[in-house]
Amino acid sequence: MSNHLEIIKEAIIGGKHKDVEELVRSALDDGVSANAIVNEAMIPGMDVVGKKFSNNEIFVPEMLVAAVTMNKGLDILKPILKQSGSKSKGTIVMCTVKGDLHDIGKNLVIMMLEGAGFDVIDVGVDTSVDKLIDAVKQIKPDVLGLSALLTTTLPEMAKVIQSLEANGMRGEVKVMIGGAPVDAAYSEKIGADGYGRDAAQAVEVARRLIV
Repeated sequence: MSNHLEIIKEAIIGGKHKDVEELVRSALDDGVSANAIVNEAMIPGMDVVGKKFSNNEIFVPEMLVAAVTMNKGLDILKPILKQSGSKSKGTIVMCTVKGDLHDIGKNLVIMMLEGAGFDVIDVGVDTSVDKLIDAVKQIKPDVLGLSALLTTTLPEMAKVIQSLEANGMRGEVKVMIGGAPVDAAYSEKIGADGYGRDAAQAVEVARRLIV
């Protein structure tokens, strides 16, 4: 069993997206549980990828290939995990804020979060405050993730937090923010609960926020 898990972990770290589906199926055929594959191979593999990215040992293209590899494996495992009632690490709603159509960074964060065991609902790009308030009411996520690539759209992040407060919902959901023009100082200024410098750090922030 441990051999299967190590091979899958190394496939994810190495971005072997052409091999991972066969490796996952082979592990399942040999009696390795879907939970073990996720928790003992995929999540540790993506943790290694995240650390390498944070240390500038790899860059966005390599990280993206690793995330795609992990997602291909997850696609096979998700139906099995649902049937077995596998417990999620938490629910996160993700979006790019109003006025911003960029989604590459958001999508990478989503892949990393899913690889870390979170349920992620993507409500898209150019997302209005009202749509986000409705999403929080309906989905009741643990965390709301806001992404922005344009400096001009940063005020939208503040508006979301202000609207949550105005609707008496601020205590119901943690808010984490990220994107190229965002920094820790801005996060603190607008009252966000966490700031992710990159996709790997976003996973660490989510883990900290959901206790």
